[in-house]
Amino acid sequence: MKTFLGILLVAGTALGAGMLALPVATATSGLIPAWIVYLLSWLFSMATGLLFVEIGLWLPRHANIVSMATRILGKPGKLLAWILYIFLFYCLTIAYIAEGGRLLGVFFSLDHILFLAPILFTLIFGSFVYAGTKIAGKCNAVLMTGLIVSFFGFVSLALPKIYGNTELHPWRLFNWGQAIFALPIIFTSFSYQGIIPSLLEFFERDPKKVRIAILFGTLIPFITYLLWDYLIKGIIPIEGAHGLLATKEAGISAIAPLSYFLGGSRIYIIGNFFGFFALTTSFIGVSLGLLDFLSDSLQIAKTSLNKLFLCALVYIPTLLITFINPRIFLDALGYAGGFGCALLLGLLPIVMAWVGRYKKGYSHLYIQLPGGKPILAILFLYVVFEITIQVLTNFV
Repeated sequence: MKTFLGILLVAGTALGAGMLALPVATATSGLIPAWIVYLLSWLFSMATGLLFVEIGLWLPRHANIVSMATRILGKPGKLLAWILYIFLFYCLTIAYIAEGGRLLGVFFSLDHILFLAPILFTLIFGSFVYAGTKIAGKCNAVLMTGLIVSFFGFVSLALPKIYGNTELHPWRLFNWGQAIFALPIIFTSFSYQGIIPSLLEFFERDPKKVRIAILFGTLIPFITYLLWDYLIKGIIPIEGAHGLLATKEAGISAIAPLSYFLGGSRIYIIGNFFGFFALTTSFIGVSLGLLDFLSDSLQIAKTSLNKLFLCALVYIPTLLITFINPRIFLDALGYAGGFGCALLLGLLPIVMAWVGRYKKGYSHLYIQLPGGKPILAILFLYVVFEITIQVLTNFV
């Protein structure tokens, strides 16, 4: 049962706002190019996750990413990890609150009270984060159950509509450039590595159980993304007033245009529930990782009163930014993946593994990712390529 909860915690952390953006980000790429990039990003996420497990096992208990970077890379590594972690996890939390609040507003007709829905979303699901890892894990399992049920319901109802479309546009498109330029958001969609320190403690530092949780916990999002991408691109046209390109320009998720093409149908309702469950599971996982990080790096014991202060540090700034820009969803994900995920969850574990194995003599301890220097070099080049894409997207 504990292994199953760990798998769901990894899957729930990865499944989130990023997934809802994938069909929008890859709108004109077609299915095959997008799916190839999904596959490469999934393999990369597993590899870097295993590197984090290996590094965590080198160090004493309760070591978070900043502690890892400090021990392996010294003070420069500590500063870099601290800045990147704050940047990435705040960007992700902003995205989840923005879209989660929007969906909550749809459910309860709170569109006319813009500030209320994000606050309610944060208060309700932030309370489970405050309660701690065990309570959050159980809540996550319940939400993951809802996510799985709603997803299969969405698939079963949406597939007949797609099969009736004899000229399904995603199969006819092969725009590799668009798939590649969506890489930053795809990176974000497979991000879960920040929760590995918490996962190590959850499994009492048993590397086999953590590896199982990573393998199956990341496989669930990968398969889900393939089906989700196929369904959304088969239902929503690329062009038009409410097509995928218009949705991309508006900076919102793929859930919103479903209402224009499916109306009040059961598919639209179930799709909204699926999106909401995906957001909340990821919100809990990311918030839990950020709270543990702040506790570790600021040396604040997680007493009841201190956890209220830590939750305030996590949620008050993110809520304020969401109020300033309610349509920040896609931008926040792009910056999170393009820079935060690439540097903190991609480059940092590769560099730490290289230094730890080949400079500090940890090469014989707890090896989790085989392949030696060639594999680390390939992973490094993949990160450099992704960062280049983000720079070109934003500044060229």
